[in-house]
Amino acid sequence: MKTAMILAAGRGERMRPLTDHTPKPLLQVGGKPLIVWHIERLRAAGFTHIVINHAHLGQQIEDALGNGAALGVSIDYSREGNALETAGGIATALPLIENEVFTVVNGDIYCEYDFSRLAEPLARLSAGHDQAHLVLVDNPSHNLKGDFLLEDGRVTPSPLTADCSLLTFSGIGVYHRALFAHTPAGEKAPLAPLLRQAIDAGRVSGEHFGGRWVDVGTPERLNALDEELRQHHAA
Repeated sequence: MKTAMILAAGRGERMRPLTDHTPKPLLQVGGKPLIVWHIERLRAAGFTHIVINHAHLGQQIEDALGNGAALGVSIDYSREGNALETAGGIATALPLIENEVFTVVNGDIYCEYDFSRLAEPLARLSAGHDQAHLVLVDNPSHNLKGDFLLEDGRVTPSPLTADCSLLTFSGIGVYHRALFAHTPAGEKAPLAPLLRQAIDAGRVSGEHFGGRWVDVGTPERLNALDEELRQHHAA
């Protein structure tokens, strides 16, 4: 059974006042909550076990999705009193994840990525050396500098020269649980330092996704995406 984790514990400060009463992953675009788009795409790629962490208004997420049966999946919840950041949230949820290698998706993005493309990195990470595989996208206007350098399918340390362009981390990744071996459960911990350590050790692969991807970080981006999807489906 393939497991994926959806990160849904963020407060969504930039989305206020919408997130004062609704957790960000339940905000709707194109007639569905953001998190449901993820679950449907994951299920289509054979991910039938979904782990969701939550903190702010998390009970609403459980009430909306239940055990996942209505969406054709099985859902377990990792409940955080206070949001533990990405690595802390993943480390805390590991007891719910049987697999050595698993997929993680940020709950506050919209992405038309085909998760079946992760079959190769999932198998490769299970076999040994690498600790992470990152899906990277073109830099949006709010992150023009980018995050990581991709060369021949490898995520490499940032170059010293300014003419090498970095790509933006999409919020979709495959991780080996060994990446979190030294991250205590129940404590706040960011993901970026763990990734950079693994990148420096040459243990991170990557790919570039050129399709539709939106970091739904503001009400303006949410409204624009909603309109775009509604027009697309009406066409």
